[in-house]
Amino acid sequence: MVFQRKHILGLEELDAREINLVLDTAASMKEVSERDVKKVPALKGTTVVNLFFEPSTRTRSSFEIAEKRLSADVLNFTLSQSSVIKGETLLDTARNLEAMGAGVIVIRHSMSGAPWLLAKELHSSIINAGDGSHEHPSQALLDLFTIREIKGEIGGLVVVIVGDIRHSRVARSNIWGFLRLGAEVRVVGPATLIPKEIEYMDVKVFYTLEEALKDADVVIMLRIQMERQGSEYFPSLREYSKFYGLSREKLRIAKDDVSVMHPGPINRGVELSSEVADDVNSVILDQVSNGIAVRMAMLYLVASGGRNV
Repeated sequence: MVFQRKHILGLEELDAREINLVLDTAASMKEVSERDVKKVPALKGTTVVNLFFEPSTRTRSSFEIAEKRLSADVLNFTLSQSSVIKGETLLDTARNLEAMGAGVIVIRHSMSGAPWLLAKELHSSIINAGDGSHEHPSQALLDLFTIREIKGEIGGLVVVIVGDIRHSRVARSNIWGFLRLGAEVRVVGPATLIPKEIEYMDVKVFYTLEEALKDADVVIMLRIQMERQGSEYFPSLREYSKFYGLSREKLRIAKDDVSVMHPGPINRGVELSSEVADDVNSVILDQVSNGIAVRMAMLYLVASGGRNV
């Protein structure tokens, strides 16, 4: 199959074949990460810019490691030391980086739609590393990759996404990805954190965690994003944790081999207890590890220029 897209902006626009191609390519890239010498010349001569306007630990570090393992030339954009603080626009910043030879730009921005703006105006390939409350495709792809590794296939699985659905770009990308590959997706959280339009995405909506967990194969816990909430959506973190925090007792409602996921960073004692985060059912560190291979695949595919994979 030929990957014909120049950009990876979101999972809403990818079909099942394209998603599976990314996952299959990531499986090959994971073999590279397991070698003694974890490097291939696939992107030698290509300049990749990490254009991050928001704080990030896992995503930025993972992309940088992925780029270096593909032998790319890497430039990390630092907001505090850039001309943006002098008033330069996002588009002007990106155009200047492209003029310096950037072949691929990985962007994270607080504005939903920022990656689409760059894709429309620039010649460089654009990878969305998270835009506002809209999408986070690389996180969803690494979640899909991790679950496919553990479960064998995704079709027919029951996936439960818990928490701040309204503000979560991870939730939106995961919903599109798991639905495309044939899973049943349930969302659960306080009514104030479940957007009304979510039902149009063909998901099942619950407001009680225990009910949503019945027969669950995968549970994705979301961080409460206080920085994106303009007002109070629940009385207190203590009350939220009581009703929607995942404890070992609540987890027993799901299947015995349920996989527990979290995109990070974890608020221990809020979204889930430490005993669940560190339990045998937790695949949180597997997600982090697999993120490198998945991002290697994304970078390779957008930079491959439509070559057969």
